Amino acid sequence: MQYHDIEDLKLLPELKQLAPDEFKGFVELDKIVGNENGAIPRKYRELIALAVACTTQCPYCLDVHTGGAKRAGATREEIAETAFLAAALRAGAAVTHGALALKLFDRS
Repeated sequence: MQYHDIEDLKLLPELKQLAPDEFKGFVELDKIVGNENGAIPRKYRELIALAVACTTQCPYCLDVHTGGAKRAGATREEIAETAFLAAALRAGAAVTHGALALKLFDRS
């Protein structure tokens, strides 16, 4: 079984049918990445979304936001730096959770 298959996206209409209000809410929330009128320029919105996709490891989001960033003017170098920024923050979270683990250890 292949877990990430582009064919899975064909199931989205079924998700919409099964939970229409929730699906509509998700679609509306997802539109903020493409907001052209916000204080954050579109390219940066796409790079932020790409960094989040790197940390959540969503292949579909990676696909959508890499393309969105490219269309918004991002370079290959910016894509690469975004991936490493996401990695650094993910690593930082692991380290600070290590500190939390020590605190919890001491409380036990």
